[in-house]
Amino acid sequence: MVSLSPGILLIADPFLKDQNFARTVVLLCEHQESRGSFGFVLNKVFDQSLNDLVPEVLVNNIKVYYGGPVQIDTIHFIHQQPELIRGGFEIQDGVYWGGEFDQVVSLINSGSLDLNKIKFFIGYSGWSSGQLENELNEKSWILSESNAPLIFEEKEQNIWPQALKNLGANFAIMANFPIDPLLN
Repeated sequence: MVSLSPGILLIADPFLKDQNFARTVVLLCEHQESRGSFGFVLNKVFDQSLNDLVPEVLVNNIKVYYGGPVQIDTIHFIHQQPELIRGGFEIQDGVYWGGEFDQVVSLINSGSLDLNKIKFFIGYSGWSSGQLENELNEKSWILSESNAPLIFEEKEQNIWPQALKNLGANFAIMANFPIDPLLN
């Protein structure tokens, strides 16, 4: 059974009404019962590219994702390149959160970083102590193991339905539920 821990996915229930999280998948990066939890929404593209937000980045059109509604004046990243990026924290096998941002900018500008193995986020999703557990009890989220291909390779519009399909037939059917059940 999957429990709250770094590296798991929070898959939004099909009828979750919160616009920040409707039909989203959140990669949980930290969970401590006494301090709370945080992670990043994997499937909502932000309306600006990385070079729009960080003028030092010389490469155009690197996607930035809306990580969540908390501190939307901050940029975060996850990656699969610990041999290049110092200071990251491994949240699951082969997936790292953070590291030295100046180094990342330099690696991007020199063409040394595989941009398919890094994802940038503006803001993050955060829960105070006990808040996420309450949301799980309310059935707002479905927990799942994560995998790097879903995080880094899947197109953002396919992440939520694919995460449900990965859980098996009983959950796969949820991927086709209408947003408003009254429209069914």
